[in-house]
Order: sequence, then structure tokens, then C-alpha cells
Amino acid sequence: MNKPPVSISLSSYGADLVRQRGQGSFIEVLAAAGATRIEWREELLTHENPVQLADATRSHGLESIYSSPMELWLAGQSKPNPELLSTLQRAETFGAKWLKVSLGYFTDNNDLHTLSRILARSPVQLLVENDQTLHGGRIEPFQRFFGEVEQHRLPIKMTFDIGNWQWQDQSAVNAARLLGRHVGYVHCKAVARRADGKLVATPPAASDLHLWEQLLRHMAQGVMRAAEYPLQGDDLVQLTREHVAALARLGQSRL
Repeated sequence: MNKPPVSISLSSYGADLVRQRGQGSFIEVLAAAGATRIEWREELLTHENPVQLADATRSHGLESIYSSPMELWLAGQSKPNPELLSTLQRAETFGAKWLKVSLGYFTDNNDLHTLSRILARSPVQLLVENDQTLHGGRIEPFQRFFGEVEQHRLPIKMTFDIGNWQWQDQSAVNAARLLGRHVGYVHCKAVARRADGKLVATPPAASDLHLWEQLLRHMAQGVMRAAEYPLQGDDLVQLTREHVAALARLGQSRL
């Protein structure tokens, strides 16, 4: 039985540790833990050499996703973010097959023809994620955006962040039902509310894994999925291995 591809978002290891060690130091951890993909985090880069990272990743049998905090659509602008092409090119230098960005301010006036021309200039596939903002973290703008994507036949998939829906009080179950067919990447994170009222990402309990199993039924069989929650402990390889195995099992009961 083919196991679904499992990625680890390097932010899972904590911003301080990742910046201190450099993102390349986690390649061997992920490879030893049985992950298939690594998600580079643009906001955590320090002095990394992208070509060296790309070579090291390939030599360890891993594939790459490049995550940028940029928004695809900026407020008041009909054309895509002017940084999109350079960000696609940067993702390519990291050896990434996918670029993950946020939706931003999508309106009915956005220029999908220009977006199509930009995407045609890069081999990197665009993944658009629901974030935690009012404008980019609700279901309805994604329905409209992917309706346009289908109409224009654009090579864009969705990064479905399970936990992020909670920041705007959206139902992840409804989101999966309405958007599941567009999903190419699933960011898995459980969410808890701290004593001060702030929402934070947490590792999954059994009940979270059960929910995620239900959500994946609305998506393509074997869809790529990632851990994006705290992976912190003394033995990062063993800890990562356990979570890779748990995420790989999701959706396999359908087979």
C-alpha cells in the first residue's frame, strides 16, 4: 500500500531553534523519521544557501515545499502581488515543487489573466492557504477564488489549514465539504485556547486525529499532508517519526 506523502513544516520545531540551527540541519531529521517532504519557512531563513539546501534535500530523497507569508492579492490592487514571480523563482532555487502563500484580499475585480501569465513562467505549483485573518481565513472568499480558478483552468491548488479556520470561527467540516476537491496540501494542527484567551497550535489528541480522518474524506485519496504544530522534545527523530506515521495513516481506512 502506498503511503501518502507527509511533510513537516519546519516552524514546528520552534522559531528560535530553527533560526539558531539553520533549516538545513533538519533535513537529516526528516529523512531519518520517514518524512517525504520538507517545508521551508521563508520567515525563518537566516544565512541558508538555497542551492546547497536543494542538493542536500534531493540527496536524502526528500521533496520541498517553500512557504512564504506573502499574500497573493493585496488590498485595492487588481493584479497579483508584484512579488509573486520573484517568490516563485526563489522557491525554485530551493528545489521546491510547490510554493505556499496566503490568499489575501480576493475580490471579483482581481485579474486572473495576469495571474495565469505569471504562473506559466514557472514550473512551481502554487498552493493558496487559508490563514488566520478576517480577509483570508473565511470559507466564502475561497469558494469564489477557486470558482475563478476552475473557470480559467489555472494550475492552483489549496493548502487547507485545518486549525486556521478556528481563528475566524469557521467550521473546518463545512470548509472541507465545500472546498475539498480543490485541496492539494493539508496543514494539520490542533488548536487550544490559553488562559489569556489566545488560540495556539497544539499536537493532536486522538479526537483531533479522528476529526482529521473525517475531513480528508472530502479530499483526493492520498492528499499530501503536513505537521504544523509543536514538535519539541529531546529526541526529534523519534518524535517526528511518530507524527509522520500518524499523519500517513489518515485516510488509509478508505482503502
